[in-house]
Amino acid sequence: MDGWTRSGREPGPALYGRLRVETDDLGPAHWLTERLPGHGDFGTVAGVAAPGFPAYARVLHPAELDGRPVRWDTVAAASGRRVGALTDWYEVIGADRFYQNAQEYGRPGVWDEHPAEGPTPEGVARALLPVLARHTATPERCRFGLWEGYGRWDWRGIPTFPTPGRDEVLLSGALADAVSPAGLDAFVELPDLWWPEDRAWCVGGDVDLVSTYVCGSRDLVAELLATPGLEVHPVLPSDRVG
Repeated sequence: MDGWTRSGREPGPALYGRLRVETDDLGPAHWLTERLPGHGDFGTVAGVAAPGFPAYARVLHPAELDGRPVRWDTVAAASGRRVGALTDWYEVIGADRFYQNAQEYGRPGVWDEHPAEGPTPEGVARALLPVLARHTATPERCRFGLWEGYGRWDWRGIPTFPTPGRDEVLLSGALADAVSPAGLDAFVELPDLWWPEDRAWCVGGDVDLVSTYVCGSRDLVAELLATPGLEVHPVLPSDRVG
């Protein structure tokens, strides 16, 4: 398996965009790895983000029409459906659970591309940044987790920290630089995990998801729910992810 997944990859860089790859001290990630039993389990909101916060939100990755973002509730309304906090994309479009295998998809004039699977898409990330910055005292000092299985890089020899179901490379930098890896490659992934030094919140995504999860204060989640350009639902830490 290792030889197949890593074949042809370039050595992991010292900088991932403007984010520094940490190779010595993984201490800033210990609070994520020391989870209480039964909390932050694989496949749950707290497992993708982090346990122990007052409030949690699910941020939906938009579909597209001619390269422009389209909300899930717009797609659902075109078919007489509704979107709830735990609605899956395949339910929105009335498809099989494994909709990715369908050769034909879309609805003329409504959508023509599925939501992006993986960690936070760049457009969603840019909408999150100013909100997150208002809810931490350390926006210039943040940490990030990047699943070692992404992209063209071979991270062997770089220490990783475990999260439920994944091993993550630790990155550091300013919150504003969370989107900087997008300039490396048209298909590069942004980090799965983001958190500030003061741990006021945590953002979590995953290679298999079409949603990003944010945990933090109730005020943060309330502001996310009201942020233009984001489609957000409140969720519980024990809810399943999608």
